[in-house]
Amino acid sequence: MEILNLSLPATNRFASNYLEQSVEIQPFFHYRYNDLQEDMKRIAELNDRPFPRMEVARHIESFMKGFPTSEAVKKSIEKLKQADSLVVIGGQQAGILTGPLYSIHKVISIIKLAEQKERHLGVPVIPVFWIAGEDHDFQEVNHVFVQNKLNVDKWIYPEKILQKKMVSDIELDKDICLSWVQNIIKNFGETDYSNTLLAFAEAQIEKSNTFVDFFANIVMELFKDYGLLIVDSGNKEFRQLQKEFFKQQIENHDVITFSLLEQQKQIEKKGFPNTIDTSENAANLFYYDQRLNERLLLEFDHENDCFVGKSGAISFSKEELLSLANENPGVLSNNVVTRPLMQEWLFPTIAFIAGPGEIAYWAELKMVFEHFQIKMPPIVPRLNITFLDRSVETDLSELKLNLAEVLSNGTKREKERFLEAIKDQELEQLFTSTINQLLEQYKLVEMKTEQLDRGLLPMLKKNEGYLLKEIGFMQSKLEESVKLRHDIFLKKYARVDLALRPDGFPQERVWNIFYYLNQYGLNFLESIMTGSYEFDGRHKVIKI
Repeated sequence: MEILNLSLPATNRFASNYLEQSVEIQPFFHYRYNDLQEDMKRIAELNDRPFPRMEVARHIESFMKGFPTSEAVKKSIEKLKQADSLVVIGGQQAGILTGPLYSIHKVISIIKLAEQKERHLGVPVIPVFWIAGEDHDFQEVNHVFVQNKLNVDKWIYPEKILQKKMVSDIELDKDICLSWVQNIIKNFGETDYSNTLLAFAEAQIEKSNTFVDFFANIVMELFKDYGLLIVDSGNKEFRQLQKEFFKQQIENHDVITFSLLEQQKQIEKKGFPNTIDTSENAANLFYYDQRLNERLLLEFDHENDCFVGKSGAISFSKEELLSLANENPGVLSNNVVTRPLMQEWLFPTIAFIAGPGEIAYWAELKMVFEHFQIKMPPIVPRLNITFLDRSVETDLSELKLNLAEVLSNGTKREKERFLEAIKDQELEQLFTSTINQLLEQYKLVEMKTEQLDRGLLPMLKKNEGYLLKEIGFMQSKLEESVKLRHDIFLKKYARVDLALRPDGFPQERVWNIFYYLNQYGLNFLESIMTGSYEFDGRHKVIKI
């Protein structure tokens, strides 16, 4: 397996600046990433803070009993109990079949960076994946994209969820899910590995009751031997550990929002757009209304001095909400502002693995963290990975395409140049000349018609348009005939785009890991995990 390291721009300007560690963005973070001296400063800070290591470790141990495990997992749990232990952490929503490839890339990043940090720092470092099971946006997790000839099709899980339920609470219909997954794998095309993959999927479905279960079972079956630990933010027992921190958020809700807005102003002054959509009334907490079976975002009503949700359908005084946090924290959950805070109160984080969008929104939280007299962890960009199949590599070579250019922009520009080069110039000139002559002659006819019978002018224009349409039709047919002679080359452009830049998006944002498991077998990820990866912000192209 060969890994190429390419310097490509990130998907947003702020993240690109972060990869370069430019002076414009450094004031928005407490640490630089990929710097051993910064790691030592971070360890010193963490040593001055208390963490509920034992409570969190016991919860994870209990939570993970229902998922695939290994000696490496048990060892990670024991490490987490140690007073000097650290974690590398990152998270994602529980996409069906694990969602787009970047979810898997994030898991790989967490594990590989934890291994590196443990070697370099000489202390236990545990990889932790935070499943955002509290999220209620079912439309973001209920589909995968599959190839349909040379196009991209969106396959949606065929079950509607009408309420804004947390994904952790969405039950999995095992029969519907199995049938849907079977059709997807069949669509991939039969390989030597298809039956094994089908059996693997069926086994994970059979032991899963919810969407989060299904996600967690797949991830742990694939990565259990690397000591990965998982938590589900939608798990009610996990939120029992968070009650005191919920209280701090409620007590300081106004300062949290003020700090966020002030930080956003600083970022705007540097010419960057804000990522977090917020307002002065934001309370940055959700309440799960069991009557409505919905997760409702709370705001603070300054006029009535209370927390409200769903346009006033529910309301709490501060005392009522504090009591709720103490007695029933399972009905509260964090939003994009407070989730990072909760994570950093619970885990001694030496590095947070972030995608491009996450880098931008963490920058807006610096003053929020400082209000609680803690620092944001070093934010390490996750590995951006593209899998390059040998047949696609051959197409790239034959078409003389630059890989970095294709990964950034696709083949559109080069394909247009190729189409221009294969045009029959004489044919194009003939049609241009024919059309010009027709238009000139019809001008003369129009002048004569105006003298003889003006009422026939609309019919004349219609006749002219008809002839131009027929000429255009013939021209397009002849041009298609020319393209057909070069169909083999044109299909190569389409194959390259489909593999590396499907529908104009990065591969990792569209394709799903199950396609590759079907092509290369369940041990595909084992070979990927043997690679040596530098967290240097460069794009990793893995030749397979």
